[in-house]
Amino acid sequence: MQKDYIFEILSDWNLWGKKLDTGIKREKYLDELVNLTTNTNQVICIAGVRRSGKSTIMRQIAKEVEDGANTLIVNFEDERFPERNLKLLTDIYNTYLEKIKPKKKPFIFLDEIQEIPEWEKFVRGVHERKEANIIVSGSSSKLLSAELATLLTGRHITFFIYPLSLREFLKFKNLPANKEVEILAKRTEIKGLISEYMEYGGFPEVCLSSEKKRILLSYFDTIITRDIIDRFNIREKEKIKILAKYYFTNISSPITFNKISKFLKLPLTTVERFSEYLETASLIFFVKRFSYSLKEQENSPRKVYSIDTGMSNTLGFRFIEKLGKIMENIVALELKRRQMFNPSFEFYYWKDYQQREVDFVVKEGLKVKQLIQVCFDINNRETKEREIKALLKGIKEFKLKEGLIITEDLEKEEIIEDIKIIYKPLWKWLLF
Repeated sequence: MQKDYIFEILSDWNLWGKKLDTGIKREKYLDELVNLTTNTNQVICIAGVRRSGKSTIMRQIAKEVEDGANTLIVNFEDERFPERNLKLLTDIYNTYLEKIKPKKKPFIFLDEIQEIPEWEKFVRGVHERKEANIIVSGSSSKLLSAELATLLTGRHITFFIYPLSLREFLKFKNLPANKEVEILAKRTEIKGLISEYMEYGGFPEVCLSSEKKRILLSYFDTIITRDIIDRFNIREKEKIKILAKYYFTNISSPITFNKISKFLKLPLTTVERFSEYLETASLIFFVKRFSYSLKEQENSPRKVYSIDTGMSNTLGFRFIEKLGKIMENIVALELKRRQMFNPSFEFYYWKDYQQREVDFVVKEGLKVKQLIQVCFDINNRETKEREIKALLKGIKEFKLKEGLIITEDLEKEEIIEDIKIIYKPLWKWLLF
């Protein structure tokens, strides 16, 4: 490609002498990533499911750190790049240096970098020569990590972007809720919006659009096609879709590949391989059973969760039928976000030999800190007894003094068997 044409494309994406729309700020991500970008000598890898807001956050970082000639933003999904290869990446970089002539060490943002084969060779070279600060993004967390680890061991930090948290969702809905007094004053409006959040999820564009289901269906097709079928050269296209929809229908449930294989009449190796692809594309994630034995942990069923409840509701089941499962999925997503900001944070589910189950075991470092049950219909006597019985057993097992039950709307505390049980509404737990 000619340099003038490359420069013309780049001018549309960059902040050179003009203002670009950088969207609604997601401060928590922005603050953390600006800190990592400016204060570590590492390649910053921003991963996450497609359409979760990675590109917007990259533009926000670029504006925050420099806002001008010392930044280069490249979107490799731009259809004007006819051949996406290592030579194109080198030509883009040389065009930028020649045309813009940055006066300081520049910040280079490479968006959807998985479109360029062998991109990691370019990144390693520039990084080792200390020519630029490099930030890359991609829709495949595992592949990015694997590719970076090959040539950049110990030189990169991977940071995962999730769809909107409830706090971010409220900001996108022009209902900011940052301080406790502000949250409590707006609790009626917040409780009204959380139903929408549970049903349609947290993809930024979906949040702002009236065509929510249409967009979610489009996202699913694009992720399946571009991030899985095309990337892994899959011929059995319908089978991967069937498996994805199976997982969306069974969110917050324990699964084994053997049972899925028999139920869907798919070979076990196919289920294992396709499940890994779905996780790599960040459509789903698995939570392991807690055990001090690594062998038992690996051999136990895992619970499956969707990266976004809107997508699982649209493709898996009718929203109203499984509100408890949806609530649990939202809690799992929030725990994943917290894990991203705290490397020592881990979470599991717990089940004893009598099949009593606690939804989440929260662990920091070597110590179990909290047990969490999620229960939509806590007013049902039989359900409440079952949930509390399992929670009490778990609390005694881990020698804790209290446990948490996340509810639809109930808020209170009670003492049972000298143990404090805290009931907290989902919206309040998400915001405090």
